[in-house]
Amino acid sequence: MDDLTGFQRDLLYVIAGADQPSGQDVKNEVEQYYNADINHGRLYPNLDTLVNKELVEKGQLDRRTNYYAIADKGEKAIEDRRRWEEQFIN
Repeated sequence: MDDLTGFQRDLLYVIAGADQPSGQDVKNEVEQYYNADINHGRLYPNLDTLVNKELVEKGQLDRRTNYYAIADKGEKAIEDRRRWEEQFIN
């Protein structure tokens, strides 16, 4: 998780909190949080990075729409990150 950008971490958290969201679903959530438009040229390469790092799995809903799901490695990365954060927050 230490080699992810903050944006990639946010994408990972959104995917972990949803049930197989589409790229558009992820985009909508992140745009709401950032209160800014996120273009496809920023979103999809970062989603692909998460897939390539095996933190997220990518599947196909239909011929035009992919879904994303948190992988076991992604869940572990989030747990590890939370444990690390807790030492500074609590």
